[in-house]
Amino acid sequence: MNMNTIRRLNTVLKRLRRNAPGDPGRDWLMLMTLFLIAFAAILVWAAWAFDTVSRGGTIGSSAIETPPIFDKSSLAAIRTTFEKRAAEEAKYETGAYHFIDPSQ
Repeated sequence: MNMNTIRRLNTVLKRLRRNAPGDPGRDWLMLMTLFLIAFAAILVWAAWAFDTVSRGGTIGSSAIETPPIFDKSSLAAIRTTFEKRAAEEAKYETGAYHFIDPSQ
């Protein structure tokens, strides 16, 4: 920062402290300049993030390998349950069980 910028910044800060009327044109110019700098930083970060991910990289720390939430025995128990349900359904469809509708 050069001295001229620092003096302008000090002037703005003094006006804010004294509640003095500011220069709307200059204030809007400063606000828009800060907005454009922030917007440019966001665009650069987004481009970097996209490039990193598109090349197969990760943002942040790499994921650690976690143990599986379930094991094969729990899957076998679920499969057995569905097989029993299918066998019961087949008994109704083949006529082994007779359904009598009480409303008739």
